[in-house]
Amino acid sequence: MSNAGLARRVNDLGAASGLTLRYDKTSVARWVGKGMTPQGPVPHLIAAVLAERLGRPVPLEEIGLDESGPSDPDLGLSFPRDLAEAVVKATDLWRHDHVNRREFLTGTFAVTAFATPLARWLITPADALAEHRGSDRKVGQTDVAKLREAAAEARRWDSKYGGGDWRASMVPECLRVEATPLLRGTYHDSVGRQLFGATAELSRLAGWMAFDTGQHEIAQRYYIQALRLARAAADVPLGGYVLATMSLQATYRGHPHTAVDLAQAAVERNRGVATAKVTGFLHLVEARAHARAGDPGACARSLNAAEGHLERARPGDDDPEWIDFFSYDRLCADGAECYRDLRLPEQTRRFTATALAGRSEAYARSHGLRLAVGAQADLAAGDIDAACGAGMRALTVAQRVHSARNTAYVRDLVSGLQAAHAREPAVREFTEQVRTSIGITA
Repeated sequence: MSNAGLARRVNDLGAASGLTLRYDKTSVARWVGKGMTPQGPVPHLIAAVLAERLGRPVPLEEIGLDESGPSDPDLGLSFPRDLAEAVVKATDLWRHDHVNRREFLTGTFAVTAFATPLARWLITPADALAEHRGSDRKVGQTDVAKLREAAAEARRWDSKYGGGDWRASMVPECLRVEATPLLRGTYHDSVGRQLFGATAELSRLAGWMAFDTGQHEIAQRYYIQALRLARAAADVPLGGYVLATMSLQATYRGHPHTAVDLAQAAVERNRGVATAKVTGFLHLVEARAHARAGDPGACARSLNAAEGHLERARPGDDDPEWIDFFSYDRLCADGAECYRDLRLPEQTRRFTATALAGRSEAYARSHGLRLAVGAQADLAAGDIDAACGAGMRALTVAQRVHSARNTAYVRDLVSGLQAAHAREPAVREFTEQVRTSIGITA
C-alpha cells in the first residue's frame, strides 16, 4: 500500500466515524520517516487499515504506537461454550457500548475473529437446554413478544431510514434496558429458547445497523453475540442468517474467501432444516461472496440455487418474520451486484432494471443502492448520460437515508466517472451536486 493510499483509507475510516481528516502522503511520510505520532484516534485508524490489508488484528505496539484502546479490547469477540458465561459476555457488551461506544471505534475489524464462533457453531448449532433460575422476575410469553415487536419495528426503520437514523440507537438500548433483566430472570426451557431467539435477532440488527454506518468494529461484536444467542435458542436458521450477515460484512470488507466459508457453513447446516425462502437467501449471500472472489461458475451455481429455492417458497411456509424482505426483486438486486463484481455490465443492467421495479418506499436504502449499482453498469457500458441520471437519483436517496453504504456507492460512482470522463458536462454537474449535497468528492 502506498503512502497516499494509506492516507486516503485513514481519512475514509475517520469520516465513517464522524471525523474530518485531511491526511496525505506527506503526513504518512512524517509518521514513518520522522517518527511523528498522530493524535487522537488516528493511530487506531492506521491499525484498522493495516488489519484490513493483512486480515488479522494489528496491535498498536506492533506498529510503534501507544496502546489506548478499551479496557477489554476483546469484549464481544468471544463465543463461550458455557451458556451462563455467554449471557454475561453479551450483556457486558451491551452495557459497555452504552457507556462508551467511541472506545470500540478505536478498535479494528479483523475477519479472523469470526473463526472461533464459526467453528463452535458448526460443531454445536443448538444448546441442549435454555432454562434458567435467576432473579425473582418470571419471564413469560408477553415479555418475549415485546422484544419481537421491537425487532420487527427496528427492521422497518432500518430499511426505510438507514442504520444511522436516530431510531437505530433504540436497538442497543432495548438490549441493555429490556433484554438484560429478562436474561437474568427465571424461565423454563421453552420460553428461554424464544427469549434467546428474540435477543439474537435484536443483536443481529444492532450489528447490521452499525455495519450500515461503517462501524465495522462494533458490528462484528454484535454479530458474534447474536450467533451465540441463536445457538442458545436452538434456532439453526437464525444462526445461519447471522452467518449470512457476517458473510456480507466479510465480502464488503474485501475478504471474499472467508465470506464464502461463512455462507457455505450456513447453507450446509440448514439443509433439511430451513424453509425454502431462508435457504434461497443463504445461497444468494454465497453467490455474492463467489462473485467478489472472481469465481463466475460458483457464483452462477449459487444464484441458480437461490432462484430455485425462492421459486419453491409458498405463502403457507413456516417462514420467520426476519426473512420477509427476501423477494424476487431482492434476488435481482444482489444478482446485479454479483455481475458488477464480475465486470459484466449488460447482465448488471438487466438485473438492476428488474430490481428497481420492486418496492421502493419501505426499502428506500436498498432502492438507492440499486440505482447506484445500475449507474455503475451504465458507466461500464459507456452510457455516461444514463450513469449520471441514475447517479442523481441515487444521490437523492443518499440525502434522505442515513447510510454509509449509500454514500460510499455514490462516492465510488463519482470516482469512476471522474477517472475517465471528468470533462463531460454531465459528469461535472453530477460531481458538483454530490459535493454540495453530501459533502464528498472522488
